[in-house]
Amino acid sequence: MKLSNKFTLTRIVLSPVFFLLYFLPIWTQNPLLAKISVFVAFPLLGFMEFTDYLDGHYARKMNEVSDFGKLFDPFADVIVHLATFVCFMSTYGSYGPYMYPVILVLILYREMSQNFLRMVAVSKGTAIAARKGGKLKTVTYVVSGFYALFLEALVRLDMVPACFSALKIASLVLFILCVVLSYISFIDYLIHFGKVLKQ
Repeated sequence: MKLSNKFTLTRIVLSPVFFLLYFLPIWTQNPLLAKISVFVAFPLLGFMEFTDYLDGHYARKMNEVSDFGKLFDPFADVIVHLATFVCFMSTYGSYGPYMYPVILVLILYREMSQNFLRMVAVSKGTAIAARKGGKLKTVTYVVSGFYALFLEALVRLDMVPACFSALKIASLVLFILCVVLSYISFIDYLIHFGKVLKQ
């Protein structure tokens, strides 16, 4: 397997690890485990997101850019972000979710539709690479994920400030922005690759 694809695979393998790490304190209601999870979850999420840079970097540096990689990389992104977004629908304390089901469903619709477009394009001999709109959407996903994890860290470390409700509203705004940018980028893909569907 090419080095760039190994980085992509690493992202996929670590996604369920993050999922379990996030939910174990919730399932067990263990305060010590909750605190420990904070100091593991942040570097783990950071490393997963960093592999997104590494796979692209080494694909270009080592001339490993391929049609497979153009499909594998966004697939791994979807796995990571949907896994983390599902996590943020639950919280260790009683402060309510950071991600709401309607937002997750809208994002899921977009991502599944995008993957369908990619599969149709591949069947016609075209590999759809990431466009600027898609990259901006991904950056927003990453920022929203880290922000929600920061809020959950405050809860797990018993450091919830008086303005926590306002901080949660900011999280909601970020996730709504994720939805808006995801659909704008999807429309952009349809405009540039819609001819594949017409065929």
